[in-house]
This record gives sequence, structure tokens and C-alpha cells, in this order.
Amino acid sequence: MVRSINPKKAKRKNKKKGEASSSSVPSMPTRVWQPGVDKLEEGEELQCDPSAYNSLHGFHVGWPCLSFDILGDKLGLNRTEFPHTLYMVAGTQAEKAPLNSIGLFKISNVSGKRRDVVPKTLVNGDDDMEDDEDEESDSDEESEDGASTTPIIQVWDMSSHLNALAESETEGKDGTAPVLNQAPLVNFSGHKDEGYAIDWSPATAGRLLSGDCMSMIHLWEPASGSWTVDPIPLTGHTASVEDLQWSPAEANVFASCSVDGTIALWDVRVGKTPALSFKAHNADVNVISWNRLASCMLASGSDDGAFSIHDLRVIKEGDAKVAHFEYHKHPITSIEWSAHESSTLAVSSGDNQLTIWDLSLEKDEEEEAEFKAQTKEQVNTPQDLPPQLLFVHQGQKDLKELHWHNQIPGMVISTAADGFNILMPYNIQNTLPDLAA
Repeated sequence: MVRSINPKKAKRKNKKKGEASSSSVPSMPTRVWQPGVDKLEEGEELQCDPSAYNSLHGFHVGWPCLSFDILGDKLGLNRTEFPHTLYMVAGTQAEKAPLNSIGLFKISNVSGKRRDVVPKTLVNGDDDMEDDEDEESDSDEESEDGASTTPIIQVWDMSSHLNALAESETEGKDGTAPVLNQAPLVNFSGHKDEGYAIDWSPATAGRLLSGDCMSMIHLWEPASGSWTVDPIPLTGHTASVEDLQWSPAEANVFASCSVDGTIALWDVRVGKTPALSFKAHNADVNVISWNRLASCMLASGSDDGAFSIHDLRVIKEGDAKVAHFEYHKHPITSIEWSAHESSTLAVSSGDNQLTIWDLSLEKDEEEEAEFKAQTKEQVNTPQDLPPQLLFVHQGQKDLKELHWHNQIPGMVISTAADGFNILMPYNIQNTLPDLAA
């Protein structure tokens, strides 16, 4: 598997039209840009290299959306042909609370181009990539038949429903409550503080967990078109519950993580305390992700920028940590395993990097030498980069959350203070198993 370390490249701002291309001057060894390590020289700026992606699009919906989810659809499983269509739901973080809304989004005509891991032009001895880049720039705007390839975003705003719910707590001028077309299915006031942790069960439709900053967790059980919420919380953490994840294999088991630095495993059939708990990080544990393809593996991300992989099969024997990475230097804000490859996961951080990792990889000097020979390039790869690091995506500010698309292999969607990105790194999608076969 070939590693694309970074989709950014340094380019002079003052290059003039008609200036000699790189093919007419002696080639210089390619330098891999390291975020947080390398600094730009005067007159340089980072620009995105579109050849690192099969697809890359950005959009915003007005106010930032700090959390979102991808909705399942009936367009088919394991879709690989462009253009793509997808559906999302997200909530805004507006300047004032009354301006907030929850929106449903349909993003269609998501264009792209599946690329070869080793470009054929390089294998065939064509070193001039300038024309190819120009063609890519043109193809971003229209396809071969002249049709626009710009993604089309359709938005359904559910703020009217939220306004109706808000008005249900006030009284009309005549002392009666306003007439609503839709009443709340259930109200629950058992949480004593705000919270950020919530997760729907993948095994039982409607089953829900919610956690708060007072370390309490409540279980919601579906019941006759509504929910029954146990007023007695599940307790075991000593600080805020930051994330919750149902087990992909056991319908009654879930995991939680906390500011107290621990991860706890629970069985809702047995009492109100964890079945077991272990110290996962030396700082707040912000996020966790349970591997749906290898249910013994749990990933966790910390406030100190580290993330770890835990093997739950050996947790009772002592330290279950089987991998630990300190590449990021700012808090981990999101972490999620791929839905199509059991060893691959994506991570976002406060350092404005979204990284993708394959834990099955090890350094292979012979493979690297073969790739350099095929591409006829001399790439000075930093020796301190982990060989498991597949891809680094930048360009968003204040990254908050990411998700893999369950039905489109290789597609990652991320949200930040300046909007959404849809990305499909070329070296991720091209190396996935042929799921359509």
C-alpha cells in the first residue's frame, strides 16, 4: 500500500504566467511537508494537490455545524461510481440560540475521478505533470460531456419543528398553550447538567444512551411509540462523560469514556455500575470508537493529542493497549473506524489535521524503493513519521467531527468551524477490498 503523506504542497505565490515549467529545469527531490514541523518560507503558501484525492469538495450551510450524522439511504450498498449522492443531518452553532436549527441535507452530483495509485503517465516515462494538472483544474468545473460537476446541495430545515417545541413551553395570550401539530414523544429532565455523549443502539431500534457533565448515564428504552427512561442513572465515572458507544456485537453492552481518564464497559442487564473500568489515558478521554468489523478493538482519543487502540480480549490480564500514537499535538476531537476495512481509522484534532491510519502496515523499504523507481521521483520521507499514517488532510479550521460513509467506501465527511469537507483520498479507496464483487 502506498502512503500519501500529505495532500498539500508549497508553491510560490509570485509564479508568473509563461514562466518555465518544472519540466524544463533540473528536478529537485520532493520534500514531504510536515504540519507543525516545517515552516513556510517568505513568499510561499500551501495549496491543495487535487491528484491526492479521488474526490474533494467543500461546502457550508451558514452557521457552523459542530456535530452531524450521515443518514442511510436506499441508493445501494458499496457504491463506487461517480457522481455520488448522500444525505446528512446536522445541528448548527449559531451566534444566538434562537437562530439555531437542525437541518437535513441532500448533497448530489458529488463528482470525482478514480486514480491509479501509481500514475500511468509516470510509469510510461512522461514526467511532465503540468498539463495533467491543468486538465484536472478544468475537470473540476465540468465533465467530458460539458455537464457541471459542482455538487448540488439541497437543504431541508426542521427549525419550524424546533420552534413548535420551544413554543410548547410558553402560554398564549389567553392562558392556553399554543396548538401544535406535533407533540413531543417524550420529555426527560433527569439529567442535572448539559451533556455531549449520546449513541443509538445498532442492534435495537430506538434504544438510546445519553451522558452528561455530572458523570451520569441514562438508558432510554423504546416503548409503544415512545421511550421509557430509567430515572436511576448508571454511575461509575468521577467526571464528565464525554462519549458513548454501543457494542457492535453485544446488544446489551456499551462503552463510555470520561474526563477522569478512564474507559468503562457496561452490561445494562447487570446493575448500575460498570462491569469493568481501566485507565486509558493520562488526560481527558474525549472520544471512543468501537470497531464494527473487529469487535474486540476499541479506539480512544485524548485531550493531550494521543490516541490508542485497546484489545478487549486481554483487558482482564492487564494493559490492553496494543497501539499508541502521539502524532497529533492538540486534543483529539473525533475518531472513527472505517466501515469497510477493519484496520483503518480516521482521526481529527485541534491542530486542524484529519489523518487516516492503517494499523496493519509496517515499514517496507523494498516497497518504497519499488515505488520510487516506478514514479522516477526521489522522495525524502521523514523517518519519524509512523508507517501506519496513510493520509493527512488539511484546510479546515477548528475540526470537530468526522464520519465514514457506510455505503460509499473510502468517503470521509468532516465538519469544522468553516464548513464541511467531503473527501475520498485516492490511496484509501483504491486499496479497499472489491466489495461489489
